[in-house]
Amino acid sequence: MSEQMQFIVEKLNQEPFRKNYNLITFDSLESTQLLQLLNDVLGEIDPKHAVDIREELPEQTAKRMLSLLGILKYKPPGSISDLSAFRQGLVTGSKPVIHPVLHWLLQRTNELKKRAYLARFLVKLEVPAEFLQDDTVADINKQYEELMEAFKNLHKECEQLKTSGLSTAEIRRDISAMEEEKDQLIKRVERLKKRVETVQNHQRMLEIARQLRLEKEREESLAQQKQEQKNQLFHAEQRLQRAQLQLKEMHHAVVDSKPESLMKKLEEEINFNSYLVTEKIPRELESKKNSAYFLQKVVAEPAMSQSDLSVLEIKINEVNAQMNQLIEKRMMKYEPIDSKFSMYRQQASIISRKKEAKAEELQAAKEEMSSTEKQMLQKTSQAHELEGSEVLKGDEFKHYVNKLRSKTTFYKKKRLEIAEITAEYGILQRTEELLKQRHEAIQQQLQAIEEKKGISGYSYTQEELERVSAVKSEMDEMKGRTLDNMSEMVKKLNAMVAEKKASLAPVIKELRQLRQKCQELTQECDEKKIQYDSCAAGLESNRSTLEQEVKGLLEECVQEESNYRYINCMKRYLEVQLQRAKEEMKAYISSDPQERRKTIREQYTRMILEQENLGKKLREKQKLVRESHGPNMKQIKMWQDLEQLMECKRECFLKQQNQTAIGQVIQEGGKDRLVL
Repeated sequence: MSEQMQFIVEKLNQEPFRKNYNLITFDSLESTQLLQLLNDVLGEIDPKHAVDIREELPEQTAKRMLSLLGILKYKPPGSISDLSAFRQGLVTGSKPVIHPVLHWLLQRTNELKKRAYLARFLVKLEVPAEFLQDDTVADINKQYEELMEAFKNLHKECEQLKTSGLSTAEIRRDISAMEEEKDQLIKRVERLKKRVETVQNHQRMLEIARQLRLEKEREESLAQQKQEQKNQLFHAEQRLQRAQLQLKEMHHAVVDSKPESLMKKLEEEINFNSYLVTEKIPRELESKKNSAYFLQKVVAEPAMSQSDLSVLEIKINEVNAQMNQLIEKRMMKYEPIDSKFSMYRQQASIISRKKEAKAEELQAAKEEMSSTEKQMLQKTSQAHELEGSEVLKGDEFKHYVNKLRSKTTFYKKKRLEIAEITAEYGILQRTEELLKQRHEAIQQQLQAIEEKKGISGYSYTQEELERVSAVKSEMDEMKGRTLDNMSEMVKKLNAMVAEKKASLAPVIKELRQLRQKCQELTQECDEKKIQYDSCAAGLESNRSTLEQEVKGLLEECVQEESNYRYINCMKRYLEVQLQRAKEEMKAYISSDPQERRKTIREQYTRMILEQENLGKKLREKQKLVRESHGPNMKQIKMWQDLEQLMECKRECFLKQQNQTAIGQVIQEGGKDRLVL
């Protein structure tokens, strides 16, 4: 309990409460202050409850708090009688009731805020069945439920976006990077425009390039459509292959089978399916329902602490011990007749378990067979994609093997030729190295001769001139080729444009017809729209009148519902008072003295007697005090006079001592003078 109070005080001293309590001040709070504190905590969870409880009746406060605690799924400890005591304690502000509620609320404030927020939109308004018979009310209720489902989906998407990890900083970085890329692309486009402006007829070439780009885009879209149609064709072929495979399997099954075997197979399948339907599936369904029921119970209960879990474990251990004791008692009372029946029961249970195991094995085998069939179809489709044909069988496979052998022999011959060519390449490479060495030696000799003759560098300049002339001739050839290529490209582009125009001519004709049809449809659509607007205006006026009627009915419903809840709360309060009165009468009438002592009347009579006895004692004591007051006051006066007399004597004694000490000092001084 002290840990609970310590936790509550710590939470209340933090944000957003900031109460500055300690254990003593918190424990000394009155009932109204405790209720106001509980109301403040509930107001932090749901702002609608942030009110002053002094401005409303206690019944209204209790009703409001109980409704919110019910929405928050607070489960008070104890049984039904304890629940009535809980309601009474909540009304009166009892500490044993308020403290656990505060502890539970402050433990999970954020979770309860979210639950209270969702409850504003997800707590379904129950409409009576007789009101739902009206079509308008039923439609509005249906819209209300649809909006509730839409709110659930939007809330889930919002939570997913919050937990997805996307931050604004990352988005800003991406935007800045994209803007930089955009600036770079703009600069590149400007540079390319400047480079193109120097070329002759650049406008015409740009127009041709634009047309080429458009045609390429159209070609890509057509290629994409072609690929989609190929994919559709491939899927259709796969479905056809699966159907053909099933047909072949059925043919094989029918060819080698007899009516007796078919009937036997059918009987086996019927028996297996009937076993699944009558025994296995209902058992599994029952177990799933039980598990779902227990899970719903667990979800409905509040969060359990470690102490609650330990208590449950202790209870489970006690129940298991009781079960073991009962089993041992039953084994001790073992009879031979029961032993025979138990033997048969054991055999039947063993057979049923074997049957279940075999059924599961059969189910697993069927699933494995279906998975292998799917894998086989996937492999055949992959082979069809790779090879472009179906998997070879029989003579086709032999022919394929022979063809592969001939290709391997041809491959070996070509490999030998490649080996000979590589050997010859090595020889030529060696000769090239030797010739290079000889050329270098001759060049050195030539340079020495040129130096002797005084014309050094002549051969180098001649080689450079020859190289420059060769480069110039190559450049001239390249220019001529580029001009030829450009003229050819222009011709090709013109031809392609003409072809595209010719191919687009029927499409343009169809487009004109479609445009005319579109104009007719738009006229018809406008006429229909005018009719729709007139009809919608009439329906809107009817809807507004119905909305006003529904609003008035809803207000009446809310008023009646509030009256009903108030009457129900007062009824419960009076039932609690009546129950207390009945218990009091029962205890008062009972012959058991112990029970009679527990009654409130007996308790109050005992308290009255105790207070009367205490009053008698106090009156006697008061009488004694009054009688002895005069003598006591005289005695006090005498003692005070005595004290003053003693004080005077002490002062006189002190003065006398001081005078004697001074006289002795004077006498000693006179003696000293006489000696001198």
